[in-house]
Order: sequence, then C-alpha cells, then structure tokens
Amino acid sequence: MRIEIINGPNLNLLGSREPDIYGDSGFEKWLSTIETAYPGVTFIYSQSNIEGELVTLIQSAGERSDGVIINPGGYTHTSVAMADAIAAIGKPVVEVHISNLLSREEFRHTSLTGRYCTGTIMGLGLDGYRLAVEALLAKLK
Repeated sequence: MRIEIINGPNLNLLGSREPDIYGDSGFEKWLSTIETAYPGVTFIYSQSNIEGELVTLIQSAGERSDGVIINPGGYTHTSVAMADAIAAIGKPVVEVHISNLLSREEFRHTSLTGRYCTGTIMGLGLDGYRLAVEALLAKLK
C-alpha cells in the first residue's frame, strides 16, 4: 500500500513556526514515527510552497498512490486549482490541519479543498496525520 503525504506552504517551518499553534517538532521526525508504526505502508512525502507544484504533486499521487493525506496550508481557503486536482484524481484524500481552523480567524473557516476529500481532521496536532493514515487504511481495505 502506498500513501502520499503532501504538505503545503509554510509547513516546511514546522518545529520553529509559531510553536504555540503548530508544536515544536519538525515534520520529518514525525514522518519517521509514522513509518515505524506502519511498516506495511510505503509513504511518499513532499512539501511545496508553490500552488502549481502542489497541483502537480496531487495529480502524480493519483497515478502512483492508493490514497493521499494533504495539508494544503493557507491554500485550503483559496485554491480552486488544488480543489479541482483533488476532485480529479479519483483516490481517497484526507485533509489534515494541525490547528483547529474553526477556532482561528474567520477566513480560515472555509475549506475549498475539503469539499472533495473523504474527510478532514483538524486541531489534533501532528497526530492528525496518524489518524489520517488509520482512516485511509480503513477506507482502502
């Protein structure tokens, strides 16, 4: 089984960016934990700050992976192109947000990308990615 994890803008700064909101652990360390916990799963991880690159990553994930975990970052609220790519790939996609978007600024309360996802996990920190893996494994049985 192959699961692709795609992180959007500013998530390369995890561990140093606003640790009171996003925690103090970098994503690569957390990814290692997930890989150890799920030895039967091949994870493909990518991150980009560029919207067009993220669209290409989503399209590629649709061709080579069984499911996708995506944290679109700030593009969650603005990217019709990413939403269209998610809708087009025909694979289950779980959207993850480290913080609880509903407890933040009003503009963060709308997810253009989430409409086309199997589900959304938010506000549970990096553990949301583990829960997304569990959701995909249950969906792909």
